[in-house]
Formats: sequence, C-alpha cells, structure tokens
Amino acid sequence: MRGSFGKFGKSAAARAALGLAIVTGVAAGGFVPAVASAKEKEAKGGKVSNSPEFVKAAQAFQPAFTAAQGQTGDAQKTAGQALVPQLAAIQPNVKTPADQIIFGQWQQSVGNWVGDGALVRTGLQNMLDSGQLPADKVSLVQFFIGAKAYEAKDYAGAIKALQPVVAANYTDDVAAEMLAESYAQTGNPKAGLDALKQAIAARKAAGGVAPEAWYSRANRIAYNGKLNAETGEWAIMLAQAYPTSLNWLGATQLVRNSSQFTAQENLDLGRLMDRSGALKADPKYTEREYVDYIQAADARRNPGEVIKVAQEGLAAGALKSTDTFVSDAMTQAKGRIAADKASLPGLAKDAAAAANGVTANAAGDAYLQYGEAAKAEEFYKLALTKGGIDKDRALTRLGIAQADQAKWADAKASFAQVTGIRAPMAKLWTVWVDQKAAGK
Repeated sequence: MRGSFGKFGKSAAARAALGLAIVTGVAAGGFVPAVASAKEKEAKGGKVSNSPEFVKAAQAFQPAFTAAQGQTGDAQKTAGQALVPQLAAIQPNVKTPADQIIFGQWQQSVGNWVGDGALVRTGLQNMLDSGQLPADKVSLVQFFIGAKAYEAKDYAGAIKALQPVVAANYTDDVAAEMLAESYAQTGNPKAGLDALKQAIAARKAAGGVAPEAWYSRANRIAYNGKLNAETGEWAIMLAQAYPTSLNWLGATQLVRNSSQFTAQENLDLGRLMDRSGALKADPKYTEREYVDYIQAADARRNPGEVIKVAQEGLAAGALKSTDTFVSDAMTQAKGRIAADKASLPGLAKDAAAAANGVTANAAGDAYLQYGEAAKAEEFYKLALTKGGIDKDRALTRLGIAQADQAKWADAKASFAQVTGIRAPMAKLWTVWVDQKAAGK
C-alpha cells in the first residue's frame, strides 16, 4: 500500500491550509502575530510574551515573509525558498512558548509554499509543543501532524499523533482510517482494527454514526492481513451497519473467502445472498455468484432450487441463456423435478420410521428447496432429535426454514447453536434475521 493521502479520498494535505487558517485566523499561508514593542511590554506590566532575541529576529524577517505571503504560485515558491535559510538562522533565537508558536507558523507556511512536507510537519509540531494553541484547535494540529507523518511513511509518528485525535472523536473521518492503516503498515493489523473499533465506539458515544468507510477499511485490513476471524467479524459488522445489496454481497464473499467451505456451506451462503438481496447488486458483480450457487445446489440434488436460481439470474441479466453451463443445468433440473416431487411422500414416511436422522434430514432438504418451509422445519427437527447427522448443517437449514416463515426468534435460536466452520455464516444469517424482524 502506498503511504499517501490519495486513497483516503479528498487529500488531507490539501485541507491543511484551510484547517490551519482556523488556527491562525487567515485564509492562506500563515499569520505572524505582532511582536510586542517596548512600550507595549511596559503597558502590560512587564509581562513579555516574546523574548528580546526573537523580537529582533522577527522584525528583520517579517517584511520578507509578508511580501511572500502576498504572492502566489511559482513567485511565492521562489520567495519561500529564500526564506528557508533565514528560518534556520532564526531558530536559535526561539526562547519562549510565544516565540515557538509564531516560529512554528512561519515554518508551516513556508513549508507549504516550497512543498517541503518535513518543514510543514516541524512547524506544526512546534505549534503544538508551544502549549499556546487554543484548546479547541489542538486536535486539528495533531491531525495534520499525523497526516504529514503518514504521507512521509513515518507510520510510528503517525500513530503517535493520531491516537489522541481518534480517541477524542475528531470530526475528520480520515483520521481513524490513517491510524488503522499506520498500524497495518507497521505489521500490527489487529491494533489497526482495534483502533477502528474504538473510533466507532467514540462516534456512537457522541451520538453520531460511524462512516461506512471505516467498516470497509477494516475489512480490507483484516483480509489483507489474513486474519480470518476478524475478516468474518468485520464483514458481519458492515452488513449490520450498512445493509445495502453491495455490502451484503461483500460481507458474504468475505465470510466465504476467509473460510474453508464445501459445496454444502456454499449452498447455504448462496441462500443468504438470495434472501438478503446481495444477488440484486450490479450484475457484473453477481454472475460468478449465481454460477457458484447453481453448482452448489446441484441439479441432481436440488432441481427445484436450480431452476429458481437460474431464472432469477437470467431475469437480473447476470446470466445468459446462451451460456452452456446455464442451459445444461436447467435442462438437467427440469428433467428431474417431476420424479423428485413424486418421491417426497415416500421419503417422509421413511424418515419417520428410520432409526437415525439421515432420511429426515434429506426430507428437510427436499422440502426446503421447493419452498415448503413448514415441512422442512418439521423434518429438520426430527433429524436433530434422532441424530446421526451433521448437526451444524441441520441447524443452519432449520434456521433458514424458520426464517422463511418469519419465525424470527426461532430462527435466531437455531442459528445461535451453530458451531464450527459454519459459525460465521450463522452469525451473518442472524444479522439478516434481526434486520427483517425490525422491518428493514
């Protein structure tokens, strides 16, 4: 990843001049407060804000600085370059906090004019270290220090500057993202994810709403860091906070990509994509998902579901009727539906008489694919009672059958019992159930 502001949208560097104008009270460049004259010092009862050494240096420096401040473009850059060595000569005369904040503003302004990020950062740090900033502007300056450190790929410096900013619920959303990325760049992605969690908590505690970008950033950090558990966790959080079709698609994909799913898990994930609206995202993103869903459903095992999904994919424009895979799957499924439906009564009878739950589980699967949720629920419960089956798979599908009947509390209870490889998917199903129960 590049150490730049570009990937955070509007450049933080571009906001620096405007942001510091709030601190200094001018619209561009910088501002030099008047240095107290001898008479002013006397009028203030001897309370001197600036050192004599700095007063003398400032009086010599001020005219050239003011002239440069009034210029633009290349002319300002050229004038600023002439001021850089003068700043170095003045530095030994900085004696008091009042000197330091003025000198820091000079450095920040000249650094901006000549494009010297290191000088800008040094100036900002001097302003902060002076202790003379208004209390409500401290986080602003800390943010820009962190931003310049990040731009320079000084990620440790960025972390130091941005930690208190994010903890204080700073208004610029980019601060939390830069802090998280800085941790990731130093090889500690988990700390970056923790920082985003803290930022979300701080924003919510203040009565605000955490931006979608924070969740997306966390997803990328977790996925790139190969943190499977965290990837699933943040995928769930994204779908929970921003349940758009595209986010549901991304959430289900992240859960799948961070797990070792077989066709059976992928089938139930495809069912979640279908019900959550993930497959209603732009067709260019869903073609592969429709194909995977059809493959997982298998025309030999779930012909009714294969026909349903294929027809939905064609209607959405994600699949093409001329695609050999699609046409073959539909042909095979159509040829099996009549016999498959005819076998259901006998399968149900065998399930009741069987010593274990295998046949009952198969009956539940058969009824679920045809949309007969109540029947499916009945047989999954029977299968779980008799045992001898994949309990987590049966519980997942029991929850789906219950959700299809709007039995939200029952569905949640079933999903809550799912363990093992299916657990992250069950949690994602629970998020969808909660949203449906809330009328979303």
